[in-house]
Order: sequence, then structure tokens, then C-alpha cells
Amino acid sequence: MVRNLARRILVQAGFTVLEAENGEEALELCKRHQGPIHLLLTDMVMPKMSGPELARCIALLRREIKVVFMSGYTEHSILEPEMLELAKTFIQKPFSPGALVQKIWETLTPAS
Repeated sequence: MVRNLARRILVQAGFTVLEAENGEEALELCKRHQGPIHLLLTDMVMPKMSGPELARCIALLRREIKVVFMSGYTEHSILEPEMLELAKTFIQKPFSPGALVQKIWETLTPAS
């Protein structure tokens, strides 16, 4: 349900979205996709592969990718040093459509 909502929000905001049901599917999609992938939006907890594990695997394939983690669980720490290397951006669920779009733009836009 959250995945479908996030997809709709991002498509309405003008983003192209590649969608996967789980981490393994996302990794395969990343391997097959010929064009650029600028950002990975992933839940911290998913079936078959965690979000951090997925981010590490995809970062090996696409070094330029930016990552936004999301979670409804506050006990998952984005502040671990190895997580900071992968992503400095985290959004807490539930989030509003505006908050999601803002987080994505902030992550994609280089700091000046």
C-alpha cells in the first residue's frame, strides 16, 4: 500500500518510477534497466532483503545513485556510520505527499 502511494505521488510530481515488490526484484530491475537510475527509495524492512542490504548492492552497480530510506520503526538507526555512507536522507512513515516530494528533491539537488 505504501509502495503504491509513493509511486502515485512521485509520478504526479513528474518523476519516472521503476517499481519493485521486494529487494531482490529491485536489484534485478536495477541490473536490467539500461538508463540512469538517480535515486533509490527503499523501506528499511522488506521481504527477502533489507533496505540497507539493497542499497549496498545497488551502490556497487550504480555508484552515482542517491538513497532515501523510509521506515515506520523508530528503532532503526540511520545514524550508523555505514548507513551514512549510503544515505543521509531518511523519511519517517507515515509521511505526507508534500514531505515525500520535498525529501526526494532535497536528495537529488546538489547542495550549493
